[in-house]
Amino acid sequence: MTYEEIKNTDVINTYIKLADRSLSRLGYTEHGFAHVTMVAERAGYVLETLNYPERTVELTKIAGYLHDIGNMVNRCDHSQSGALIAYRILTEMNFPPEEIGEIVTAIGNHDEGTGVPVSPLAAAIILADKSDVRRNRVHNEDQANFDIHDRVNYSVTKSELKINEAHTIIKLKLSVDTHYSSVMEFFEIFMQRMILCRKAAETLGLQFKLIINEQQLI
Repeated sequence: MTYEEIKNTDVINTYIKLADRSLSRLGYTEHGFAHVTMVAERAGYVLETLNYPERTVELTKIAGYLHDIGNMVNRCDHSQSGALIAYRILTEMNFPPEEIGEIVTAIGNHDEGTGVPVSPLAAAIILADKSDVRRNRVHNEDQANFDIHDRVNYSVTKSELKINEAHTIIKLKLSVDTHYSSVMEFFEIFMQRMILCRKAAETLGLQFKLIINEQQLI
């Protein structure tokens, strides 16, 4: 079973739609197909660039696509509930136990509240998930009613996650329009996520660098 086949599975896509709908009604930013696809492909890029086996890269993409389905149940502990849902789906698809275990572990450890980069897959998902900051994740169309999460995401006009040629550093480069949000506000809500990214990078033998408006901050 491949990443492309997973993307075309009706039950999975239904759960992703329901998860994003629930979070939208709670006032969260976009967690639908754009987000999970970006996480899948960025996580795959990380491990592919570091020369991990092709199947490991494929499993990472699958984990990235599935990582937020637990939001269908509740935002609280969504990584753990998502891991259990993924376990059931992948078991019914006859994935080997070893592959199910790798995917479920990555999903269950992606959230900054409880997550730990316990494997290369988990580390790649963390880096991909926490680096997805962008203007078009904001559901709220009324700027007058933006909360801090809306302001920070809306302020980011460009986001890049890149590994250097020597495979020693991974950089998250953001272009931030400070008319909408300050760099301080970014750190107010993202500091814990950036610390987790640093730990994830270390798991992969990399240094994590955060660059905002061409200034290195971490």
